[in-house]
Amino acid sequence: MIAGSAAAATGALVGAPLASAASAGTTPTTATTAAAAARPPAAARPTVVLVHGAFADASGWNEVARLLQRDGHRVLAPANPLRSVSADAAYLASILATLPGPIVLVGHSYGGMVITNAAVGTTNVKALVYVAAFAPDQGETLQGLQLKYPGSRLGEAALDFRPYPTPDGVGSIDGYVKTDVFRDVFAGDLPRATTDLMAAAQRPGDVHTLQEPSGTPAWKSIPSWYLVARNDNLIPPAAQRFMAKRAGARITEVGASHVAMISQPRITADVIRSAAR
Repeated sequence: MIAGSAAAATGALVGAPLASAASAGTTPTTATTAAAAARPPAAARPTVVLVHGAFADASGWNEVARLLQRDGHRVLAPANPLRSVSADAAYLASILATLPGPIVLVGHSYGGMVITNAAVGTTNVKALVYVAAFAPDQGETLQGLQLKYPGSRLGEAALDFRPYPTPDGVGSIDGYVKTDVFRDVFAGDLPRATTDLMAAAQRPGDVHTLQEPSGTPAWKSIPSWYLVARNDNLIPPAAQRFMAKRAGARITEVGASHVAMISQPRITADVIRSAAR
């Protein structure tokens, strides 16, 4: 997914009805004037960066990105390497460093772990948005947060493990959600035909990320928003509420599976819009 180009076009169009009315010698309606005044200039809108988690790719953000681009936001959904917390955060931070102006940084699932670390010291990140995501404190791990409350169905028995080579010759191991449980664990509110394709195309996460401690959390200094997925079978909703409250986040809840941004894109986009104001 590449950055949206709708911002400039939207900015150009905002004044079009008013100019046409003026040239015709008519007065624009109060509603039209109010709508134009309420919409901030395209240049003032933050860039929205959407970060996916494990077992997924950036295409999971497609509908949310479309809705935000329609508003005139520049949207970027980079590939998350899924190799280690520190390396993934450093990679994202390098992308953020190339973006001018304010940024709203959004993370889903493991992507929340990444944005929590990547935003530290990035002064133009104005808001963090967690979508059914990990929001760790310093020293916490993915596995520790996932198991803090009962209810997760992503255990060892739900994963396939596949070794892969690394440049240092040591090698490592990737984890994939087994096809026969993928829908139940990950996306129970999507059609089976859709989740079968998602399972086939999933991007695995290195299992070592499960025990890698998180660093200083950006949510201690950056305002945050959190969308709790009440029907999540991967991160228990109780764990999501715990992390959201601890971060002082503005909390919205939705009846959705772990992939709330896919099954409930409009609500997800609304939360991001709130953070972008």
